[in-house]
Amino acid sequence: MASPLKNCAIFYTLICLSGFLSLESLAAPTYLDYYCTENGTYASDSRFGGNLNALLHSLATNGTQGKGYYTVMGFGLPDAVNGLFNCRADLSISSCQQCVTTAATAITQRCPNQTEAIIWYEECMLRYTGRYFKYGSTEPGRNLVDGRNISGNDLNAFNRTLFSLLNNIAKEAANSQTAEKFATGEAKLGSNQTVYGLSQCTVEIQSAQCETCLKNAIGTFPTCCNRAGGARALLAACTVRYELYPFYTSSDSSLTSSGTKKLSSRAIALTVVLVVASVVLLGFVSFFLRRRVRKKQRTRTILRENFGEEMATLESLQFSLATIEAATSKFSHEKKIGRGGFGEVYKGTLPDGREIAVKKLSRSSGQGAMEFKTEILLIAKLQHRNLVALLGFCLEAREKMLIYEYVPNKSLDHFLFDPKKERVLNWYERYKIIGGIARGIHYLHEHSRLKVIHRDLKPSNVLLDNNMNPKISDFGMARIIAIDQDQINTNRIVGTYGYMSPEYAMHGQFSEKSDVFSFGVIVLEIVSAKRNARPIETQDLDDLLSQAWKHWRNQTPLEIMDPELKDSFTQGEVIKCIQIGLLCVQDNPENRPTMARVVSYLSSLLAELPLPQEPASHMDTDLKLNLVSWESSTGQSTQNSMTSSNHEMSKSTHIPR
Repeated sequence: MASPLKNCAIFYTLICLSGFLSLESLAAPTYLDYYCTENGTYASDSRFGGNLNALLHSLATNGTQGKGYYTVMGFGLPDAVNGLFNCRADLSISSCQQCVTTAATAITQRCPNQTEAIIWYEECMLRYTGRYFKYGSTEPGRNLVDGRNISGNDLNAFNRTLFSLLNNIAKEAANSQTAEKFATGEAKLGSNQTVYGLSQCTVEIQSAQCETCLKNAIGTFPTCCNRAGGARALLAACTVRYELYPFYTSSDSSLTSSGTKKLSSRAIALTVVLVVASVVLLGFVSFFLRRRVRKKQRTRTILRENFGEEMATLESLQFSLATIEAATSKFSHEKKIGRGGFGEVYKGTLPDGREIAVKKLSRSSGQGAMEFKTEILLIAKLQHRNLVALLGFCLEAREKMLIYEYVPNKSLDHFLFDPKKERVLNWYERYKIIGGIARGIHYLHEHSRLKVIHRDLKPSNVLLDNNMNPKISDFGMARIIAIDQDQINTNRIVGTYGYMSPEYAMHGQFSEKSDVFSFGVIVLEIVSAKRNARPIETQDLDDLLSQAWKHWRNQTPLEIMDPELKDSFTQGEVIKCIQIGLLCVQDNPENRPTMARVVSYLSSLLAELPLPQEPASHMDTDLKLNLVSWESSTGQSTQNSMTSSNHEMSKSTHIPR
């Protein structure tokens, strides 16, 4: 009888061999973006939720059946749900299978309990809805920009060539005789450069609908991506992409009938060497593996008793200390990008190439391991395009660390208050940032599974990605409260002077309207590029809120606008934002709008806004005295630096929605 060790060696060898023979199928799909409806939610135990789970399982199963597309209409009456996936037609079946399986799981994580959602990857798109599909509109949709900008001298010629190419391949895809409705093409830009394009529609729509969708997608490029050397339009029923390099698989590629690339002799030789080395090493490794397995089994038993069915989620979020040390060059000074009230922040790169931000919490945080892991599970469920995503955590060797996605641009305060003015935000960017912050806070207040009040909303806690989209950070440090509690009292004031509402700073009373106040201050700062916060010891009471109110009362609101905007602004939008800012900073919390109302104001061209009342500037002196008194009694400062925060990951009450 073969020994267990020999059997293990044979099994391990087969795993290595099969891994090399399916390199492409194991490649993780490249995530692009997602969309969640703001119009409806469902309960996890509802009939719709059951139908959706069954639908996603059906889509994932059919992703392995050899076609790159599948559509399900009217699944599970009543509370029916429609769904489909569509893979890029130039890729292999194995790539499609991997992408659909990943998407079917990720879409409910990105859009928990939403009745309509879409998720886009490089390799596929998956969507579901409780309503009828819409095909021609540009909403819902996303634009992504790639590559370098085209210089002004070459822009006109580039645009003529580009749009001619895109229109041609749109017609070709729409009139394709194959089910995929797919086309690629290229066009010369002068003597030494080529632009490449790709168009594709979902398979269930008609040719006329496909052409309309593709033309609408192409029509988004002049607005979103002017001068960009590469861009994508991702719509619900079609996609268009162009680049200055070949990014699609050409028809003469060497593919087998199964859709996978043939292995070279070098890859086969490398496989043999790896197999032999693996067998030799296995004897040394097996002893240590058995010890680790026994230790892990004991640990899992303890954790399962505390976390039950969420154990798998918790384990998938945990990074080893060795991985994080390698990613950050052992927390070298060169990798340090910030320091906050909780500890230091480092930039890192994971083995798969993902860039991360590691928040290394101080050892005095006071939380036990179980409390920390419970907090992580809750924070990880908060997923929105305007929130910085929590990727995981590290809890090892007395270290507690939070692992976030790395957001490449600096924080909003750098762009607003940088005295060198290296980069001035135009009005289009500022209005987009205001809307993104509003949607992010609205999600925390109303649409996440947990009701979250940030309590330290300020420009330094708003990061900007490559497309200048805002992402709110440090929301995971806030106290998560029960949904049926409208207002909470606290003895611990957490926040930054200039952004705290009066009722919170003076009496420790915080609610959703505390965040609304902070948002209003940020809106006025974005419009004016002036700070509202002043040194706490100053006697000057003429702050930004007072100036904004004075000019509003005198019917000269544009006087507070940043002079750098000059002629690039839209007067109606600027005045509306000033009015929203003043409505949000009113003294009485009940008079401040909800974030849902703010989002509706910003998204509607015809919204009629109420008139604001005077901000609470008359309470400024008492507020300062209260903060100074609190600072003296606790030994902690309320005046934060550009990168610091006085939050603390405190023990909180967590109530699911």
